[in-house]
Amino acid sequence: MSGSSPFAIPLVHNAVGIMTPFLLAAIGGLYTELAGMLNIALEGLILTGAFFSIVFAAATGSLLGGILLGILCAMLLALLFGAITLYLRANVFITGLATNLFASGFTIVLAFQLFKTKGVIQFPDVPQLPVLSVPEALQRIPVLGDVLFGHNVIVYATWLIVLVSAVVIYRTPFGLRLRGTGLNPATIVSIGRDPRRYQLAGILISGLTCGLAGAFLTLQLAAFVPEISSGRGWIALVAIYLGNKTPAGIVVASFVFGLAESFSNYAQGIFNVPADFILALPYVITVAAMILYAIWRHYRSSRA
Repeated sequence: MSGSSPFAIPLVHNAVGIMTPFLLAAIGGLYTELAGMLNIALEGLILTGAFFSIVFAAATGSLLGGILLGILCAMLLALLFGAITLYLRANVFITGLATNLFASGFTIVLAFQLFKTKGVIQFPDVPQLPVLSVPEALQRIPVLGDVLFGHNVIVYATWLIVLVSAVVIYRTPFGLRLRGTGLNPATIVSIGRDPRRYQLAGILISGLTCGLAGAFLTLQLAAFVPEISSGRGWIALVAIYLGNKTPAGIVVASFVFGLAESFSNYAQGIFNVPADFILALPYVITVAAMILYAIWRHYRSSRA
């Protein structure tokens, strides 16, 4: 790499990759948030996509097939969560927690039934995620070339999803009605639309993005690790609020969390502190960020 710092540039480069599942889950959760629903099922949706993506990729020998089927499974679970919440009128918090617990238990049980183990399952024959090739001239751009290039295709697909989401949310009739559902559902009813359809659409979109986030986690490892989501769905939920419920803000918040995890990975071999503390650093930053966000919201409301 041509960067000026042997430590900072690899740190940021890795952060761009690490932030991907946070960003995918958060941008999907943004749709449900704007539709007036707090989607706490993101963790379970990521875990579902992670398990089925690599299982189907191994079974079919197709990377794309595994990703698409993994996304489909995550969307089916999202559909179940949405149907129970919206049409059976179950409590959204209880249903969301139940979805997370179901995904956690179901993937472990199914892994044991299929592979006779409750531990790490390796898939050495699964094709690797391809790294997007770019012209050498772009790679030589100082700092920018080192940081932004050399990632796998899901990273770049994530950026495309964020751009498309910004257009859909703010520049299309669907986005207008989605936001209207969250702000004033009666307005949507007055134009002959059912607000639940937009809420369900938001939940299904979150299933799509979380499924892709899960595929990213397992396919880059060529292995499934129980509870591989490791709280990423909860951190993504925090990123939605820290990002002020906007795509651009979510990108910044996700990068901060990605940078924290990237730093914790580097710090394990540099600083003479307990490894458990270093590994907990991303979650400590999450809690600190929420505290600062609450203080900022209180300060802003007191001055209004």
